[in-house]
Amino acid sequence: MSENAQKAADAIQATIGQDPVAGDWFELTQERINDFADATLDHQFIHLDQERAAQTPFGGTIAHGFLTLSMLVHLSSSIPNDIKLDGVLMGVNYGMNKVRFINPVPSGSRIRATATTSNVELKGNAVDQTRIMTVEIEGIDKPALIAEWIGRTVFA
Repeated sequence: MSENAQKAADAIQATIGQDPVAGDWFELTQERINDFADATLDHQFIHLDQERAAQTPFGGTIAHGFLTLSMLVHLSSSIPNDIKLDGVLMGVNYGMNKVRFINPVPSGSRIRATATTSNVELKGNAVDQTRIMTVEIEGIDKPALIAEWIGRTVFA
């Protein structure tokens, strides 16, 4: 175990129980939805065909749930973090414990993520931080998704 990892684990542990912190708003455009459909070969009409999608309960095209989930990387980059970590070698996505797609994201909506730490584990020279990530849709009370995301930070 490195001293840097221990210090980081202690500092992050101290944030458990704090209120969620929000990042910046980001517009999820139809162009991005189309690009994601091409990248994943998921061309379901509710994502791409505005006329057909308008006839559904969604009232128009919606973002893929997995697109919204994948945006967590970008959305989380604007969430303020006051913890200074020394000796970081790298950070990696370790996985998800739970993901729920609660509400569709209409094309053109602005979304943002909030995060709160729920668990910290020291693993040798690494720290696993589990955060509850909520993706909000501007102007809509019900969130798009809630996920338990585990990030691993490896220290020198």
